Amino acid sequence: MSTATKDAVEPRQEARRRDWRFAAKALASPYSGTTILLAALVVYFAASSSEFLETSNILVILGAAAAIGIVAIGQTFVVVSGGFDLSVSGTAPLAAVVFGKIANDGSGIVPALIVALAVGAAVGLANGLMISRAGFNPLIATLGTASITGGLAFVVSKGLTVIYEDRSTGFLAERSVGEIPNQVWVLLFVACLTFVVLRYTTFGRSLYSLGGNWEASWLAGMRVNLLSTMVYVICGVTAALGGIVIASQLLAADGQLASNYALLSIAAVILGGGSLTGGEGGVVGTVIGVLALGVLTNGMALLHVSSFYQEMATGGVLLLAVGLGRIRQLVNVA
Repeated sequence: MSTATKDAVEPRQEARRRDWRFAAKALASPYSGTTILLAALVVYFAASSSEFLETSNILVILGAAAAIGIVAIGQTFVVVSGGFDLSVSGTAPLAAVVFGKIANDGSGIVPALIVALAVGAAVGLANGLMISRAGFNPLIATLGTASITGGLAFVVSKGLTVIYEDRSTGFLAERSVGEIPNQVWVLLFVACLTFVVLRYTTFGRSLYSLGGNWEASWLAGMRVNLLSTMVYVICGVTAALGGIVIASQLLAADGQLASNYALLSIAAVILGGGSLTGGEGGVVGTVIGVLALGVLTNGMALLHVSSFYQEMATGGVLLLAVGLGRIRQLVNVA
């Protein structure tokens, strides 16, 4: 190749490389990849089912996404700080069973709600202390707690389904402003509060620092053990609230309630831009990830896809989320 031809080709090749890098960065940004996935799912299912875009079905999607969304928001705190919490799949049913038992005893909804949320906080505190103080690996600590709380839910319920005898315990599933279920408003409130905390408070900024570099945060004088404990307490409370939301919809609870919420909540956070190495993620991306999972599940149900394939699809989405996270890391390094 002559020098003149080489000089003419190299700028074009460099331009193509810049275009590819730009496209990769756009696709791998925290929200764009998930937003594109959500839009593609909406278009596909809208074209495949005439029922998908009906108002009643949209409300079903939002109502179903509310519980996992609340749990996933709590999971966001933990993932941003550099950990993860598998115990939500045991905390949610335990809190729901406790809520139903106390409400059925005639103690009232408010005391039942307070005690159930306190149970979630206690589970989160135990996780936090084991991980931050005793040095347990988050996988082992929260997996063990998940088994204990899940089993305790069966013990409290005596292996039976706890039927909510007081119909007012279903207040979270009732429709209010604009026919939107109350649990959607709860999700919106929790999401807005979390956005403010993570974006505008010292606590939120400290979590990103902690997840990005634990040792540097410690050397900077941050109370890293306290921060680590607090995020697990928050996750425990949101897991309990998520379990109560589901039970409020069903007016019943048992030990198998929300058994897959650990996988779904982590998938939503990672899909929304979080990273299991910590320091990344946010509530906006998490909510988009939750909606993507909700649309996928609802759309497949409308198309009468077997539940077995639905689980496979959820696993595929999780792998996709991890893949996008890996692309983000490579692009950032480049």
